[in-house]
Amino acid sequence: MKEFFQEHKLDAILIHTSANMRHISGFTGEGLVYQSQEDKIILTDSRYTIAAGKESPSYDILQYQGNLYEYLLDELIKRHPDIVSKLWKIGFEDQSMAVEVYRILSTLLKKKKLDAWELVPLHRKVDQLRQIKSEQEIASIKKAESIGDAAFEKVIQWLKERRGEKKEVTEKQVAAHIEFFMRDAGAEGTSFDTIAASGIHSAMPHAVPTDKVLEEGDFLTMDFGCRINGYCSDMTRTIVIGKADEKQKEIYDVVLRAQEAAIQSIQPGMTGKEVDEIARDIIRQAGYGECFGHSLGHSVGLEIHEMPCFSPNEKTVLKPGMVITVEPGIYVEGFGGVRIEDVVVITEEGCEDITHSTKERMEI
Repeated sequence: MKEFFQEHKLDAILIHTSANMRHISGFTGEGLVYQSQEDKIILTDSRYTIAAGKESPSYDILQYQGNLYEYLLDELIKRHPDIVSKLWKIGFEDQSMAVEVYRILSTLLKKKKLDAWELVPLHRKVDQLRQIKSEQEIASIKKAESIGDAAFEKVIQWLKERRGEKKEVTEKQVAAHIEFFMRDAGAEGTSFDTIAASGIHSAMPHAVPTDKVLEEGDFLTMDFGCRINGYCSDMTRTIVIGKADEKQKEIYDVVLRAQEAAIQSIQPGMTGKEVDEIARDIIRQAGYGECFGHSLGHSVGLEIHEMPCFSPNEKTVLKPGMVITVEPGIYVEGFGGVRIEDVVVITEEGCEDITHSTKERMEI
């Protein structure tokens, strides 16, 4: 962090978001990480002190009482009596700190007569430290993605068995089985709420599973992911229940062509906007431009939605080690929708697609 402090002219940082606390210190519980050149402190309560000691052995673990920030300020003054009169710039996560918490912290600085201290908004600069994944981080994401692949294979087999037995299946049951298969394979939990959307519901990109029964001719879009060592996976596949009609075939093939073209084009040095445009242009030329409203993809890591993205406004330059989804979609209200999503790792030569489930149009 020494380089980070120097680059942003900071004396210390306050980190309270779970992903950044884990990335910086290894701590997975609730609380606060304070770090400067002199101190590395985790403040937490009795629920997490033992775990924090094991996860973050190089940090001082403090079990606070009362107000978290007042306890920290008192501790710093006790450790460094001369700090009161110093010009002390503390970076904080302004994108996620509640206004009320900021007000309390500002009031405490005045109360403690720390008039020379300055709270400096970090504007997601700490988040940017997570953009380039290490080999170990990528290995965890790959493992999580492989569990998703296996779960997809199992849920397809389960659906075929239910269809063969002529038993009804609901969206909620599909989502529940996907989650069970991932857990059974060793996942720590889901990356997000599993999506299983059928028929006209599949026209909603983030539909919530319902008691709707899968019917002949339905699209079924399944979007799901799991966590390994805290790292997320993400994948989407769309299938047809029964036989696909001509419009369904057309929409599916357009989405697949858009995704494959985007993946094949990815190179370090491109911007997210340039990759997004490749897929979007194919969908636009097919006459479905108005039916693709979301970004082409987002980074994944300790959070399911990280930066940078593949989007019409993304100017970030791609670098090896970034891990990003590629998920074009077409959504036609009153008819249904298709999304196909893989996760890719940016490499020196292009990208590695780490999602291995078939993308051939599937009818069951």
